[in-house]
Amino acid sequence: MLHRSRHLLALGALIAAPVLLAAAPGLEAGTPVQVTVTGLRSADGLVRACMTADPERFPKCRGDSQSIRVVVPAGEAAVLDFGRVAPGRYAIALLHDENSNGKADRAAMIPTEGFGFSRDAPVRMGPPRFAEAAFEVEHQSVRRAIRMRYML
Repeated sequence: MLHRSRHLLALGALIAAPVLLAAAPGLEAGTPVQVTVTGLRSADGLVRACMTADPERFPKCRGDSQSIRVVVPAGEAAVLDFGRVAPGRYAIALLHDENSNGKADRAAMIPTEGFGFSRDAPVRMGPPRFAEAAFEVEHQSVRRAIRMRYML
């Protein structure tokens, strides 16, 4: 399983790096950001992750240049590598897209797939605000853990 995790981490880095570097010149001098996702209930589908510095794009991050997808590893925590990121204030949103349909499925307005947010931001009558999930990226490597939550 350790061998598989290394391949998945490398896959995530390969997917993220070209997008990040093409989107913002000079990111190669940025700070590494890595997230460990815990509490996955299955190995089905994908963990869809986005990290943004734009409060208006959180939590969906549509069109954001710092989004990555990683295959969910069976029975282990997924590790998402956002590569080197420019210093700033960011928030991360996760979706465990178990059926790989590219959207957050719901039943009677209740999410049927897992979700998570940086800083374990609280979920009340909807997703947290950017300010509740935001964290600082400065000059030291950032390692975060995000717990996946399921309502159904």
